[in-house]
Amino acid sequence: MLATVAFVAACSGQGGKDAPLESFSAEQIYKRAEFELEGNNDAGKAAEYFGEVERLYPYSEWAKRALIMQAFSFHQDKDYENSRASAQRFIDFYPADEDAAYAQYLLALSYYDQIDEVGRDQGLTFQALQALRTVIERYPNTQYARSSVLKFDLAFDHLASKEMEIGRYYLKRGHYTAAINRFRVVVEQFQTTSHTPEALHRLVEAYLSLGLTQEAQTAGAILGYNFRSTTWYDDSYKLLTGRGLELEAAGDSWLRKVYRQVIKGEWL
Repeated sequence: MLATVAFVAACSGQGGKDAPLESFSAEQIYKRAEFELEGNNDAGKAAEYFGEVERLYPYSEWAKRALIMQAFSFHQDKDYENSRASAQRFIDFYPADEDAAYAQYLLALSYYDQIDEVGRDQGLTFQALQALRTVIERYPNTQYARSSVLKFDLAFDHLASKEMEIGRYYLKRGHYTAAINRFRVVVEQFQTTSHTPEALHRLVEAYLSLGLTQEAQTAGAILGYNFRSTTWYDDSYKLLTGRGLELEAAGDSWLRKVYRQVIKGEWL
């Protein structure tokens, strides 16, 4: 606190003139950055001061501490590009440091925290998944890996949600083949997400609309085996039995292959 007070007083100067940063120690500038971050709640200004520590005292211990704090400050300021750059620079310069795991985690968050709605471009989601996977694989025994696993699942679910949104759009407009292609992606590539039951039900709807009853029956069979307690199963059951159809694997479509793999365990 005394160092910060001295810094502020010196910066005020005499006659309104600011003292140059070069006249202060690395610790004083670092403390000033902390003050801006915590006392003034100005993360952007804090990032500037942390950057000055690195610039003026590049080979000091304070510079290393300032670099990771700069990445954090940029992230707090929602300046994700600069946060990512600072985090990557820390990883490059100090790969064996104990804070390298946190730097990698911040880098992943710089992508993840921009995934704010389904309608956005999914490029950020893919980048977030890749960066989160790096944290999980490179630092498996850290708290950041555990947090990354949870965020990875949410980001993965986000991708499935986008496919479902587009599939529903096509389904409502009668573009059944296009809708089926989207729901198929969810069933084949995002089986572990919360969207799989609905995707199977929408496949039942789309295939029945096209008159492809065997495919609809097979989708219903998978739904009944894995998600019997859901409302999606109830809806599919009513649709199929209402037409005198059983929920059973029939035909030889891609869904029959899924049925053999998921339900009967026949992977070859």
